[in-house]
Parts: sequence; C-alpha cells; structure tokens
Amino acid sequence: MHAASFWSRYFPVRGARFIGTTEPFDLLRWFSVISFLIIGAVAIGLGSLSTRFLMNESLERDALLSAQFIQAVAIGEIRHHDLSGMQMGAVLAPSVYGMLNEETALNRGRARSEFLDHLAHLPDILLATIYSPDRVVAWSTNPALVGRKIVGDAALEAAFTSRERVSARYNEVQDGRLEQQFIQPPQAFFIENYIPLIDEQGNVLAMVEIYKEPVDLIERVNRGFRLIWMATALGGLGIYFGLFWIVWRASKLLASQQDQLVANKTYGGLVEMSTAVAHSMRNPLASIRTSAELAQSMKGQPAGKNIADIVSQVDRMSIWVRDLLLCLRPLRGESEQVDLVGAVHSVLSAFEQQLAYSKVQVAFVSGPTPLVVSHQLLLAQVLNSVIANAIEAMPDGGRLAISTSLSADGKKLYLSINDSGKGMTRQQEMMAFKSFYTTKLGGLGIGLIMVKQIMERFGGDVSLSSQEQVGTSVCLCFKVAS
Repeated sequence: MHAASFWSRYFPVRGARFIGTTEPFDLLRWFSVISFLIIGAVAIGLGSLSTRFLMNESLERDALLSAQFIQAVAIGEIRHHDLSGMQMGAVLAPSVYGMLNEETALNRGRARSEFLDHLAHLPDILLATIYSPDRVVAWSTNPALVGRKIVGDAALEAAFTSRERVSARYNEVQDGRLEQQFIQPPQAFFIENYIPLIDEQGNVLAMVEIYKEPVDLIERVNRGFRLIWMATALGGLGIYFGLFWIVWRASKLLASQQDQLVANKTYGGLVEMSTAVAHSMRNPLASIRTSAELAQSMKGQPAGKNIADIVSQVDRMSIWVRDLLLCLRPLRGESEQVDLVGAVHSVLSAFEQQLAYSKVQVAFVSGPTPLVVSHQLLLAQVLNSVIANAIEAMPDGGRLAISTSLSADGKKLYLSINDSGKGMTRQQEMMAFKSFYTTKLGGLGIGLIMVKQIMERFGGDVSLSSQEQVGTSVCLCFKVAS
C-alpha cells in the first residue's frame, strides 16, 4: 500500500492529470486581455504612422515652400534690375565679366546683394550658404565658411547630380559635417534644404543651402501629435469597451443558457425518476389500503384505530402521488377563448361549503370583461390551486377579495386574488415559485409551479406579493382574446 502510494506520488501515471474537474474557459477574461493587447497594438501602430506621416508631409511642405520662395525671389530680382538673359546662378558667381557695361554691372551687383539679403533674413534661418558648381562656398551667413570646399557631402552631391531640390531632417548637429557651423545652435530638430539655381539648359549654376529651425511648424506639429494620439486613444478605448460590452452580454447569455441547459437536464432526470417512483408506489399503496380495509371490517378488531390511521395516511400519500404525476406530465390542451368571470364563479361555487366552514367572506368585484386565451380545464385547475391556498392561509376565517382589471392598451386582463391570512416572510415570497418548496405541513410544493406553467403556456403570467400579518395577493395576467 505504501509502495503504491509512493510510486503514484513521484511517478504519476500518464493521463492521470486529466481526471477530475476541468476548469471552465473564462471567455470574458481572455477576450478582455487579448483584445486589449490587439487594439492597443493597432492603435499605437496607427498613431505612429499618422504622426510620422504628419511630420514628413509638414517638413516636405515647408521645404517646398522655401524652395519656391527662393526661386521666385531670384526671378524677381533678375526682372527688377532688368538683367534679362541672365540667371541668378550666374549673377551670384564671383566672376567679373568685362563685356558688361557700367549700368549692367551695377544692376548685377544690386541684384546679388538684395538676393543675399533676402536669404540672410529668411524666417527661422540658422544658416544660409551658396555653393559654386565646384562645391566651394561662394557666400554664407557664417563668413568662416566662405572659400572652403565641401567634400563628401552626400546630400550636396545628390542635389547637384539630380538637379532637383533635396531636403533632410536632423535632430542634432553633426560635428563631422563642416557645413553645419551654426552661429546660433538649434533648440530642437532642424531642416536642411538644397535648392539648385539652373540655367535654361538645365545646368546647375549655383546651389543654395538653407538650414532652418521652423519653431512655428514644430509647435503646430506637436499640437497635431497630441490630437492624433488623443483621438487614437479615445477611438481605441471606444472600440475596446464596445466589443467588451458585446462579449460581456454574450458571455452572460451563454452562462445563462448553460445554467438553463443543466437545470433542464437535472429537471428531466428528476421528472423521470419521480414519475417512475410515483407509478411504482401506486400499486403498493392500493394493496396496503385494501388489506387495511379488510382488517378493519373484521369484527372485534382490537387495532381498529391504528388501521384507520393507516387508511388515512395511505389516502394522503395517494393524493401526493396524484398531484406529483399531474405536475410532471406535459401540459395538454389547445388554447381557446374562456370566460374568466364565469370560471371564477364556477370555482367559488365548488368551494362554497369549505368557505362557509372556514368562515371566509368572499368579495368578487368584476365589471364587463372580455374573453381570455386559456383552457377551460387548466384554468379551473389554476383557480382551484390559488383559492385553496388562500383558504388554507386563513384557518380562523378572514376575507377573500377577488377583482379584475384591464390594461391600458386592452391586451391584458388581470385577476387579483387577495387573502387576509398570516402572509409570508420575504424569503418565503422569493421561494414561492421554486419546485418542491412549501410551508404547509405535509405539502408537496408543486401547486404554484403548476399555476406558473399553465399561465405561461397560454401567454400569461403570475406574480405574488405578501406581507406578514397582512395577507397575500396573487395576480394572474391573461392574454385577451382577439
């Protein structure tokens, strides 16, 4: 025994871990975690793409506008000083042309001076530089760079080679780059923009390099970043909580349906077992009663009182068996139009002697009422059960008030049955419609269950309210026949 337990403890049998209860799958928890991670990842990805797109497009737009402005200024200076036939790239070259007359040379100098002045006073400018085709600095806002040749600058070479505008963004000054010698260092990222000045044949005569720190653009981009991330977060949270609510409802519905399925299986097994037991008890009870009656009929029977008790208890158990079979069997009967007031009068007539014996006064108030959807025999069973309960709740007498009322839309008819008995506690009231729950001595607890099943069978309902030492009120709701 000890060896077996030792072996099973340290060397468990393969597959033994599957024996026992299985932990149920928590759909809501797994969905909340996985969906949060997926939606969060998607939101972060979208936010990053959106902010990057906004940044790149804003900087590209700013560089394009700067290039167009400088090229427009160059053309404007040429026209303003009547230098037709010349290009600003040639005007910026330090070469002196001997064939120019004095006035043209003077206009050439003025155009060059004014163009350079425009470059030096561009908004947010950090550094402005002009390169000759041999990559030598012809002019710069930093005089220390003039005359120096820049070698190995990939962006500068790309601009000369492509003859198109080239821009780049930097987050910090690169010490190894000779042309990034700013008089005033930038506070945040800055933009480098190469603008070629070409002639009519497409040859690059000069290259303008502009370093800018667009403070206003940075503020607007940061504001756009905040709005994008805020919208992304709110959108992600909205989607998450919307899906969470849907799955929460579905999870609750699945749990309810699963509980209902388990309850139906349990109830089905209970019905089969109870039906089998009830049928099996009928014959023995009949034999016991017959034998007791035969023994009771003998003259000089000394146990006559005991035999009478046996007969009464057998009758009591027979009533239980009958009620149990009646409750467990399927409801049969098609719906029909029934006169509710007539059915109530008929049932009250059947209870007339019992009402008089129990000293219960009946007050039935009813006006003209329409026909209701029910079944004559099943309705009589409902009324018998409710009125019998009311009479039993008033053993010392009382008042039984019955009244009818029609709903505002005329589609429902309510029958209220009120007694002045001892009433129920709050717990008893909540358990009133539970199977096999009863407060009666020797009761079976299936009367109100049958009432509820019959009422719901024909589209109606039943409710109960009670107060201790005041009484109980049962309200039967019927569907009015069209």
